[in-house]
Amino acid sequence: MIGKLLILLVSAHLAVANPAADQLTQSGIAEFTSAYQKWDHAGFVKAADSFDKAKVANPASSVHPTWLGVARFHEILQKQSINDPNAAKNAMDGAIQALELAIKIQPVNPEAHAILSTIYGMKIQASPISAIRFGSSVMKHKKAALQHGPSNPRVRYLIGAGLFHTAKDDASRHEALTSLLAAEKLFQAEAKIKSQPLDHRWGHSACLTFIARTYESLQMPKEAKSYYQKAITLHPSDHTAKAALERLK
Repeated sequence: MIGKLLILLVSAHLAVANPAADQLTQSGIAEFTSAYQKWDHAGFVKAADSFDKAKVANPASSVHPTWLGVARFHEILQKQSINDPNAAKNAMDGAIQALELAIKIQPVNPEAHAILSTIYGMKIQASPISAIRFGSSVMKHKKAALQHGPSNPRVRYLIGAGLFHTAKDDASRHEALTSLLAAEKLFQAEAKIKSQPLDHRWGHSACLTFIARTYESLQMPKEAKSYYQKAITLHPSDHTAKAALERLK
């Protein structure tokens, strides 16, 4: 059954392939990768612009709006990291619009569902009363992400990050850690597979940082230090990991 589903998904992508749109997306992926390494907002915006053009060039494919949502999502994270909530909110709106479109085109899109669940969770975290409005969306997209991508490392990482942010005690922190460590293994397995031009390969270093943060919250500094260092090895500009290592000295 799973094999048939994968064949159908690949066939659907090939049916709507568009060389010009794919080239724009490849350019956007290169811009996104560079922006991630530098943690550069302007680079994420530039990548989003390329993905948006690709989306317009090939509106029948979910590939391009999914990548657009990824770029906007990282705009959110970058703006949150420098405490710019208004800019983060604008990026949220753009990310939600792109990812909802991706899901409309391809309902079995685990990463789009996982990011949407995360963003709606961010909205609740910023304003707890909004749980009345967005709580069902968090759970709906989380359930869909796990249903369609149980072995997707980015799905497990985002769910683990969400569990970490909502953890109230050590038991829930261990639950977050379980998801994050599972994601780490999936990232390691993915790294051994040759990637294709439009593949998603983001999230590994961020997952390692969240594992470290979880260990730190569990009063396990030795393990936390180890994972912060692993994160910096993959992402030298990881300001969170750098600051944590200084703090843990």
